[in-house]
Amino acid sequence: MIRFLPFLLIGLYLLATWYVSAWRTRRMLAMRSKPLDDPPLEAVVRRLGRAVDLPHLKAMVYEEPVFNGLASPDGGIYVTRGVMDKYRLGDVSAEEVGSIIAHELGHVALGHTRRRMIDWTGQNALRMGLGMVLGRLIPFVGWWIAEMIANMAASKLSRAAEFEADAYAAALMRRAGVDPEAQVRMFEKLEHMHGPRGGLAWLASHPPLGSRIEAVRALHDKWDGEIAGA
Repeated sequence: MIRFLPFLLIGLYLLATWYVSAWRTRRMLAMRSKPLDDPPLEAVVRRLGRAVDLPHLKAMVYEEPVFNGLASPDGGIYVTRGVMDKYRLGDVSAEEVGSIIAHELGHVALGHTRRRMIDWTGQNALRMGLGMVLGRLIPFVGWWIAEMIANMAASKLSRAAEFEADAYAAALMRRAGVDPEAQVRMFEKLEHMHGPRGGLAWLASHPPLGSRIEAVRALHDKWDGEIAGA
């Protein structure tokens, strides 16, 4: 039992660190956000909410210039000021912004925001445990190898969660009567905004946008086929 005490203490430390991080995130979001105030967008949010029995669903605007959406640890849904700026300019439509909100709803509904706590704790425990072992076996580079393995594990889990949230958003938009092609258009515009992504694919937290577009289109083809054959 004593042999495992250091690992238990590491686990408790990492768990406490995650809770503190989650609390800080909620506090920051509360301080830097305000309710969405745009009738066409609010109408899309209400349609999405009614489709999942959340008629009073609200989205918040997070004062951050980057173009992004996010879900908080307590289930709040946010789009950034960067998204709203593009929307005001007419670069993205209300339904395309709705696809971002539907995606974030997917993260909440599928438990990704809560699962990240377990994943984050496990990845850091893996990083520290492997680091201690490999650091002794392979001096100087052992910790680097442990870091790489932990990052690969984290990235793989993150990419899987993104595909799951995309599928949830695609189904939700169909159910809510929101143009399902808006999700694909949003991905295409994101690809245009950000350009080709460099780096190692197996270390990326998000799948390539082209792969996400193909996956969503395959889902719609499947559902359309099922309706036609019914």
